[in-house]
Amino acid sequence: MKEIELLAPAGSFEKAKIAFLYGADAVYAGTSSLSLRTRADMKDNDLEETIKYAHSIGKKVYVTLNIFAWYEKYEEIIEMAKKLEVLKPDGIIAADGGVIEILKQYAPSVSINVSTQANIVSLHSANFWYKNGAKRMIMAREMNKEQLKYIMENKPEDMEIEIFVHGAICFAYSGRCFLSDFLACRSANLGDCAQSCRWSYKLYAEEKNNPGEFMPIETNEYGTSIFSSKDLCLIKEIPEIIDMGVDSIKIEGRLKTEYYLASVINAYRNAIDDYKKDPENYDYKKYLKELEKVKTRGLTTFYFNERNNKNIQEYSGRQYNENYEFGGKVVEYKEELSTIEIKNKLMVGDTLEIIVPNQIYPVTFVIEELYSEDTNEPISEISPGVKGQKVKLKLPIKCEKDWIIRRKK
Repeated sequence: MKEIELLAPAGSFEKAKIAFLYGADAVYAGTSSLSLRTRADMKDNDLEETIKYAHSIGKKVYVTLNIFAWYEKYEEIIEMAKKLEVLKPDGIIAADGGVIEILKQYAPSVSINVSTQANIVSLHSANFWYKNGAKRMIMAREMNKEQLKYIMENKPEDMEIEIFVHGAICFAYSGRCFLSDFLACRSANLGDCAQSCRWSYKLYAEEKNNPGEFMPIETNEYGTSIFSSKDLCLIKEIPEIIDMGVDSIKIEGRLKTEYYLASVINAYRNAIDDYKKDPENYDYKKYLKELEKVKTRGLTTFYFNERNNKNIQEYSGRQYNENYEFGGKVVEYKEELSTIEIKNKLMVGDTLEIIVPNQIYPVTFVIEELYSEDTNEPISEISPGVKGQKVKLKLPIKCEKDWIIRRKK
């Protein structure tokens, strides 16, 4: 069975360390101004530290430089390319043809990975980028498995294929709109746009016990969420993906919390390893149960299994988790009392779950006592008042630094 890379997001150096701790083979990261994530907390020095740390433990880093750049950005891009030539990440993710030409000129020793933003949906397109110096193709999320299988069976042997398996999806990127195709089966990307975005919409709700009675849906200060998609989740399809020979599977979420990363990465790590050990008894449900503890939207397979799938919209537009939240992170383990950096309010009597790296089932326990980190005096509850606030409590198992703890609401 071919080895497959588990690729995780890293919006900061700390998040990169969490990703590696919970089983990622590689992370993708980038500075805020050049990587389509302006709120990511990753400066040049953090990126350098991430690359050095990853290579010291045998892991990989791909640097995202995937903006579609105006002329004014190229001076900064050239300087970044020069830095990356020295830092030697394992690849640079880019989408803009002009940016890729700069990378070939100023970072010639670093592999180029063509971003999903380039909308690679065919073998012809993949071959174009391959002939122009790219090593890895990050396929468009709109592709289905039959299209992916065709590419895997017919691509050049050393061309690498990466696909997204989990995280946020959307209808459009700039002019790469998919709304017309979804509503009218007329693709704007094929020159047949129905201009669905120009249509006037009135929304109505029908209560199931009163069929035929349509109530108008009023917008609020946040608008009406008719373009909000569910989150991609291909945990059930992991066996098919591994069997087709894909080189890398990718999790979206550079702006997600350490708790989200630990939970999702750990689920996919265990899924991959368990399938390789015992392919006949793969049971996706136990991994899905863990993923559903951190979901902020509904989950969908998007178009992976069938092009006619309509179960992709999150009409409420809400991002929430009804049952669980980020409890804290282990700062220091001691047999008597361990120090925890808290992320949400903790109280005596709360049920917590320790997410153990490379173990799919968390360790559950109830807080029996809490102690002030400053005075060691017993307390009944604590809320995050300042960044990095800590508390002491007894953990049921030996834990390592940075292990993540979730709280049941």
